[in-house]
Amino acid sequence: MLMLSSLLMRQVMATGAVWLAAQPAANAQEAYPNRPIRIVLPVAAGGATDQLARLIGQGLTERWGKQVVVENRPGAGSIIASDVVAKSKADGYTLLVTTSTHIMNQLVVKKMPYDTLRDFAPITQAVSLPSLLVAHPAFAKSVKALIAIARARPGEVLYGSAGRGSNPHLAMALFEAMAHVSMTHVPYKSGPPSVIDLIAGQVVIVVSGISSSVPHVRTGKLRALGVTSLNRSASAPDIPTIAEAGVPGYEAMQWYGMLAPAGTPREIIAMLHKETVAMLRLPATVQRFASDGSQVIANTPEVFGELIASESVKWADVAKRAGVMPE
Repeated sequence: MLMLSSLLMRQVMATGAVWLAAQPAANAQEAYPNRPIRIVLPVAAGGATDQLARLIGQGLTERWGKQVVVENRPGAGSIIASDVVAKSKADGYTLLVTTSTHIMNQLVVKKMPYDTLRDFAPITQAVSLPSLLVAHPAFAKSVKALIAIARARPGEVLYGSAGRGSNPHLAMALFEAMAHVSMTHVPYKSGPPSVIDLIAGQVVIVVSGISSSVPHVRTGKLRALGVTSLNRSASAPDIPTIAEAGVPGYEAMQWYGMLAPAGTPREIIAMLHKETVAMLRLPATVQRFASDGSQVIANTPEVFGELIASESVKWADVAKRAGVMPE
């Protein structure tokens, strides 16, 4: 009996030792963050998306004392970066800062390596930004004039975009549907070449970013017809919205947002949301994005998720009407 009791005691003590030894590891796993965090984004260094990711990364580093590394993974219309995050461990250490192109890809790519809605957990929509409908100065002087010309000459009006299924393309497809006109799409590999050809008169209409278009408007190289938001842009208050200029209810917004792999614990999502939103709402951050015509949103994960779902439905319908099918 004594030997049995001694053996039992040794087993208990051994089990206790193992339990005690395991506590630091368990506590380390529970404490978030306890190692570097990686923010993946689908664009090259420079530009608004990159600046947003680095702003968030720097802020989290300062607040948590853990290094946040920004990793640029451009290519395939943001699919490469999104795929990296979708397939990463859902522990809060790999995050995605992306744009509304994230939901457009599924409209043009037949075999997506991930599910846009199922494989990501929303954290927050950081900012919302309208675009600008611009025309060659010798063409239409207003939205109503554009509509009149397009109706009189179906299919003859050429508009450029950043590519098939891109935000600018679908923004124009939505315009066609709501204005009841038919124009011809001229796709480019990116946005800047379409604006260059617009200035040269190779196309006559383009939807482009406000910050990149307004300088050309100021010099008279382009004419601004309207912004794509429901309300006028604070960075160009003299330019009417397309909705007020002739197409009531028209809205085509882009956004930047932050996502994590699906299955990331709610408490980690909550921590990331709280700290990221606090940085986004700083006056300096708000002013920084306002200078580009953007508006800080900083909404909840739930509201951001609803936006992604509703926008996916909206643009899928627009793409279908425009004959844009996954390839």
